[in-house]
Amino acid sequence: MMRILLFLATNVAILLAVTVIFNLLGVKSSLDAQGIHLNLEALLMMSAIIGMTGSFISLAMSKWSAKNAMGVQVISQPQDSTERWLLDVVARQAQQAGIGMPEVGIFHTPEPNAFATGMSRDSALVAVSTGLLQNMNADEVEAVIGHEITHVANGDMVTMALMQGVVNTFVYFFATVIGHVVDRAVFKTERGYGPAYYITQMAAQIVLGILASMLVMWFSRRREFRADAGGAQLAGRNKMIAALHALQRGHEPQPLPGQFAALGISGSGVMKLFMSHPPLEERIAALQSQH
Repeated sequence: MMRILLFLATNVAILLAVTVIFNLLGVKSSLDAQGIHLNLEALLMMSAIIGMTGSFISLAMSKWSAKNAMGVQVISQPQDSTERWLLDVVARQAQQAGIGMPEVGIFHTPEPNAFATGMSRDSALVAVSTGLLQNMNADEVEAVIGHEITHVANGDMVTMALMQGVVNTFVYFFATVIGHVVDRAVFKTERGYGPAYYITQMAAQIVLGILASMLVMWFSRRREFRADAGGAQLAGRNKMIAALHALQRGHEPQPLPGQFAALGISGSGVMKLFMSHPPLEERIAALQSQH
């Protein structure tokens, strides 16, 4: 909760700073001179509501969505020694990391993967794939769990959701401003909104959204290094390195769908700028350089 309050306070400060900068630069008066009468402060607040609401709803529904989208079967009572061992590892590492015991689940996919999600450090879900349990040994699975527990302990789910909310805010804000400028200054629409506004605003949202995703993915890649380091602390550095090597040995996991892609243990992409995870060789090198 403190992380959310601090981040929201930061966001409010950013909105206020942007408003002051607009006033100092005379952005509003410049728009008015071109017949583009916009209440930038009101638009900024509306954009923040639109941008942040979606992220908070997504965060609040993250565990429910994960269970349904991935077909996660939560372990309430262990049915075999593997499930019992899995619960014991998560419980031990959660205690080491100082978080509440997460729900633990298994989802069926042949690729080795795992993810953590949830709205808070003390109410999370850690899930592993059947492919992970089948293709990795106990030490490697333990390291992967440590990686995911670190995500929970660092509050990465909350931070990612809030960051996405801020990005959404400014994408909508600037796309709306661009739409107004093109509609009024270029196509000379005097009343209401012409087709140019809707077309331009939608196109601007797509372009700005793609550019903004680079920033979000950059942050996601940074936090993966921290999660690897945390996994090394919880399970042992050699185990964490071995787990990453196991992913390289023909077991490269397929990306998780949609919003869960940034929550897994690995990722891929055509362009590095849009990758949610750093290349495995970089992650291994980072761990090997630690003393």
